[in-house]
Amino acid sequence: MSAKNLEAVAPVDIDEQGVFKYILIKVFGSETSDGKEPSKTIVRGYADCTWHADIYDRVQAVCKKTDLDTECLGGGRIEHNPDKKYIKIYGYSQGFGKADHLETKRILQTKYKDYEIEASDEGY
Repeated sequence: MSAKNLEAVAPVDIDEQGVFKYILIKVFGSETSDGKEPSKTIVRGYADCTWHADIYDRVQAVCKKTDLDTECLGGGRIEHNPDKKYIKIYGYSQGFGKADHLETKRILQTKYKDYEIEASDEGY
């Protein structure tokens, strides 16, 4: 069951526009009979969350209901402009550290295929 639950987790869930905090999260399913622990990395970002930890708490609560574990890999900020089809990934989380913005970009490109997506280590 855990494998299907893991498969059902969308790789990307971010607000439709604006500037907001985001986190990169590794989601884990239950260990399989061969000793492997399936996982996937996801991006979450919401303007209504004041802190990166608020985003993590929200995602963690949803995942726990389906027997999935999570690990926050870091955070930053996203600027999302749907009119220009543009996303900028930058900054860091004081609590979780800086996410791998290039990995975040790769994941965002699976949903926003026709966007220009820029990743930068500049700014907070």
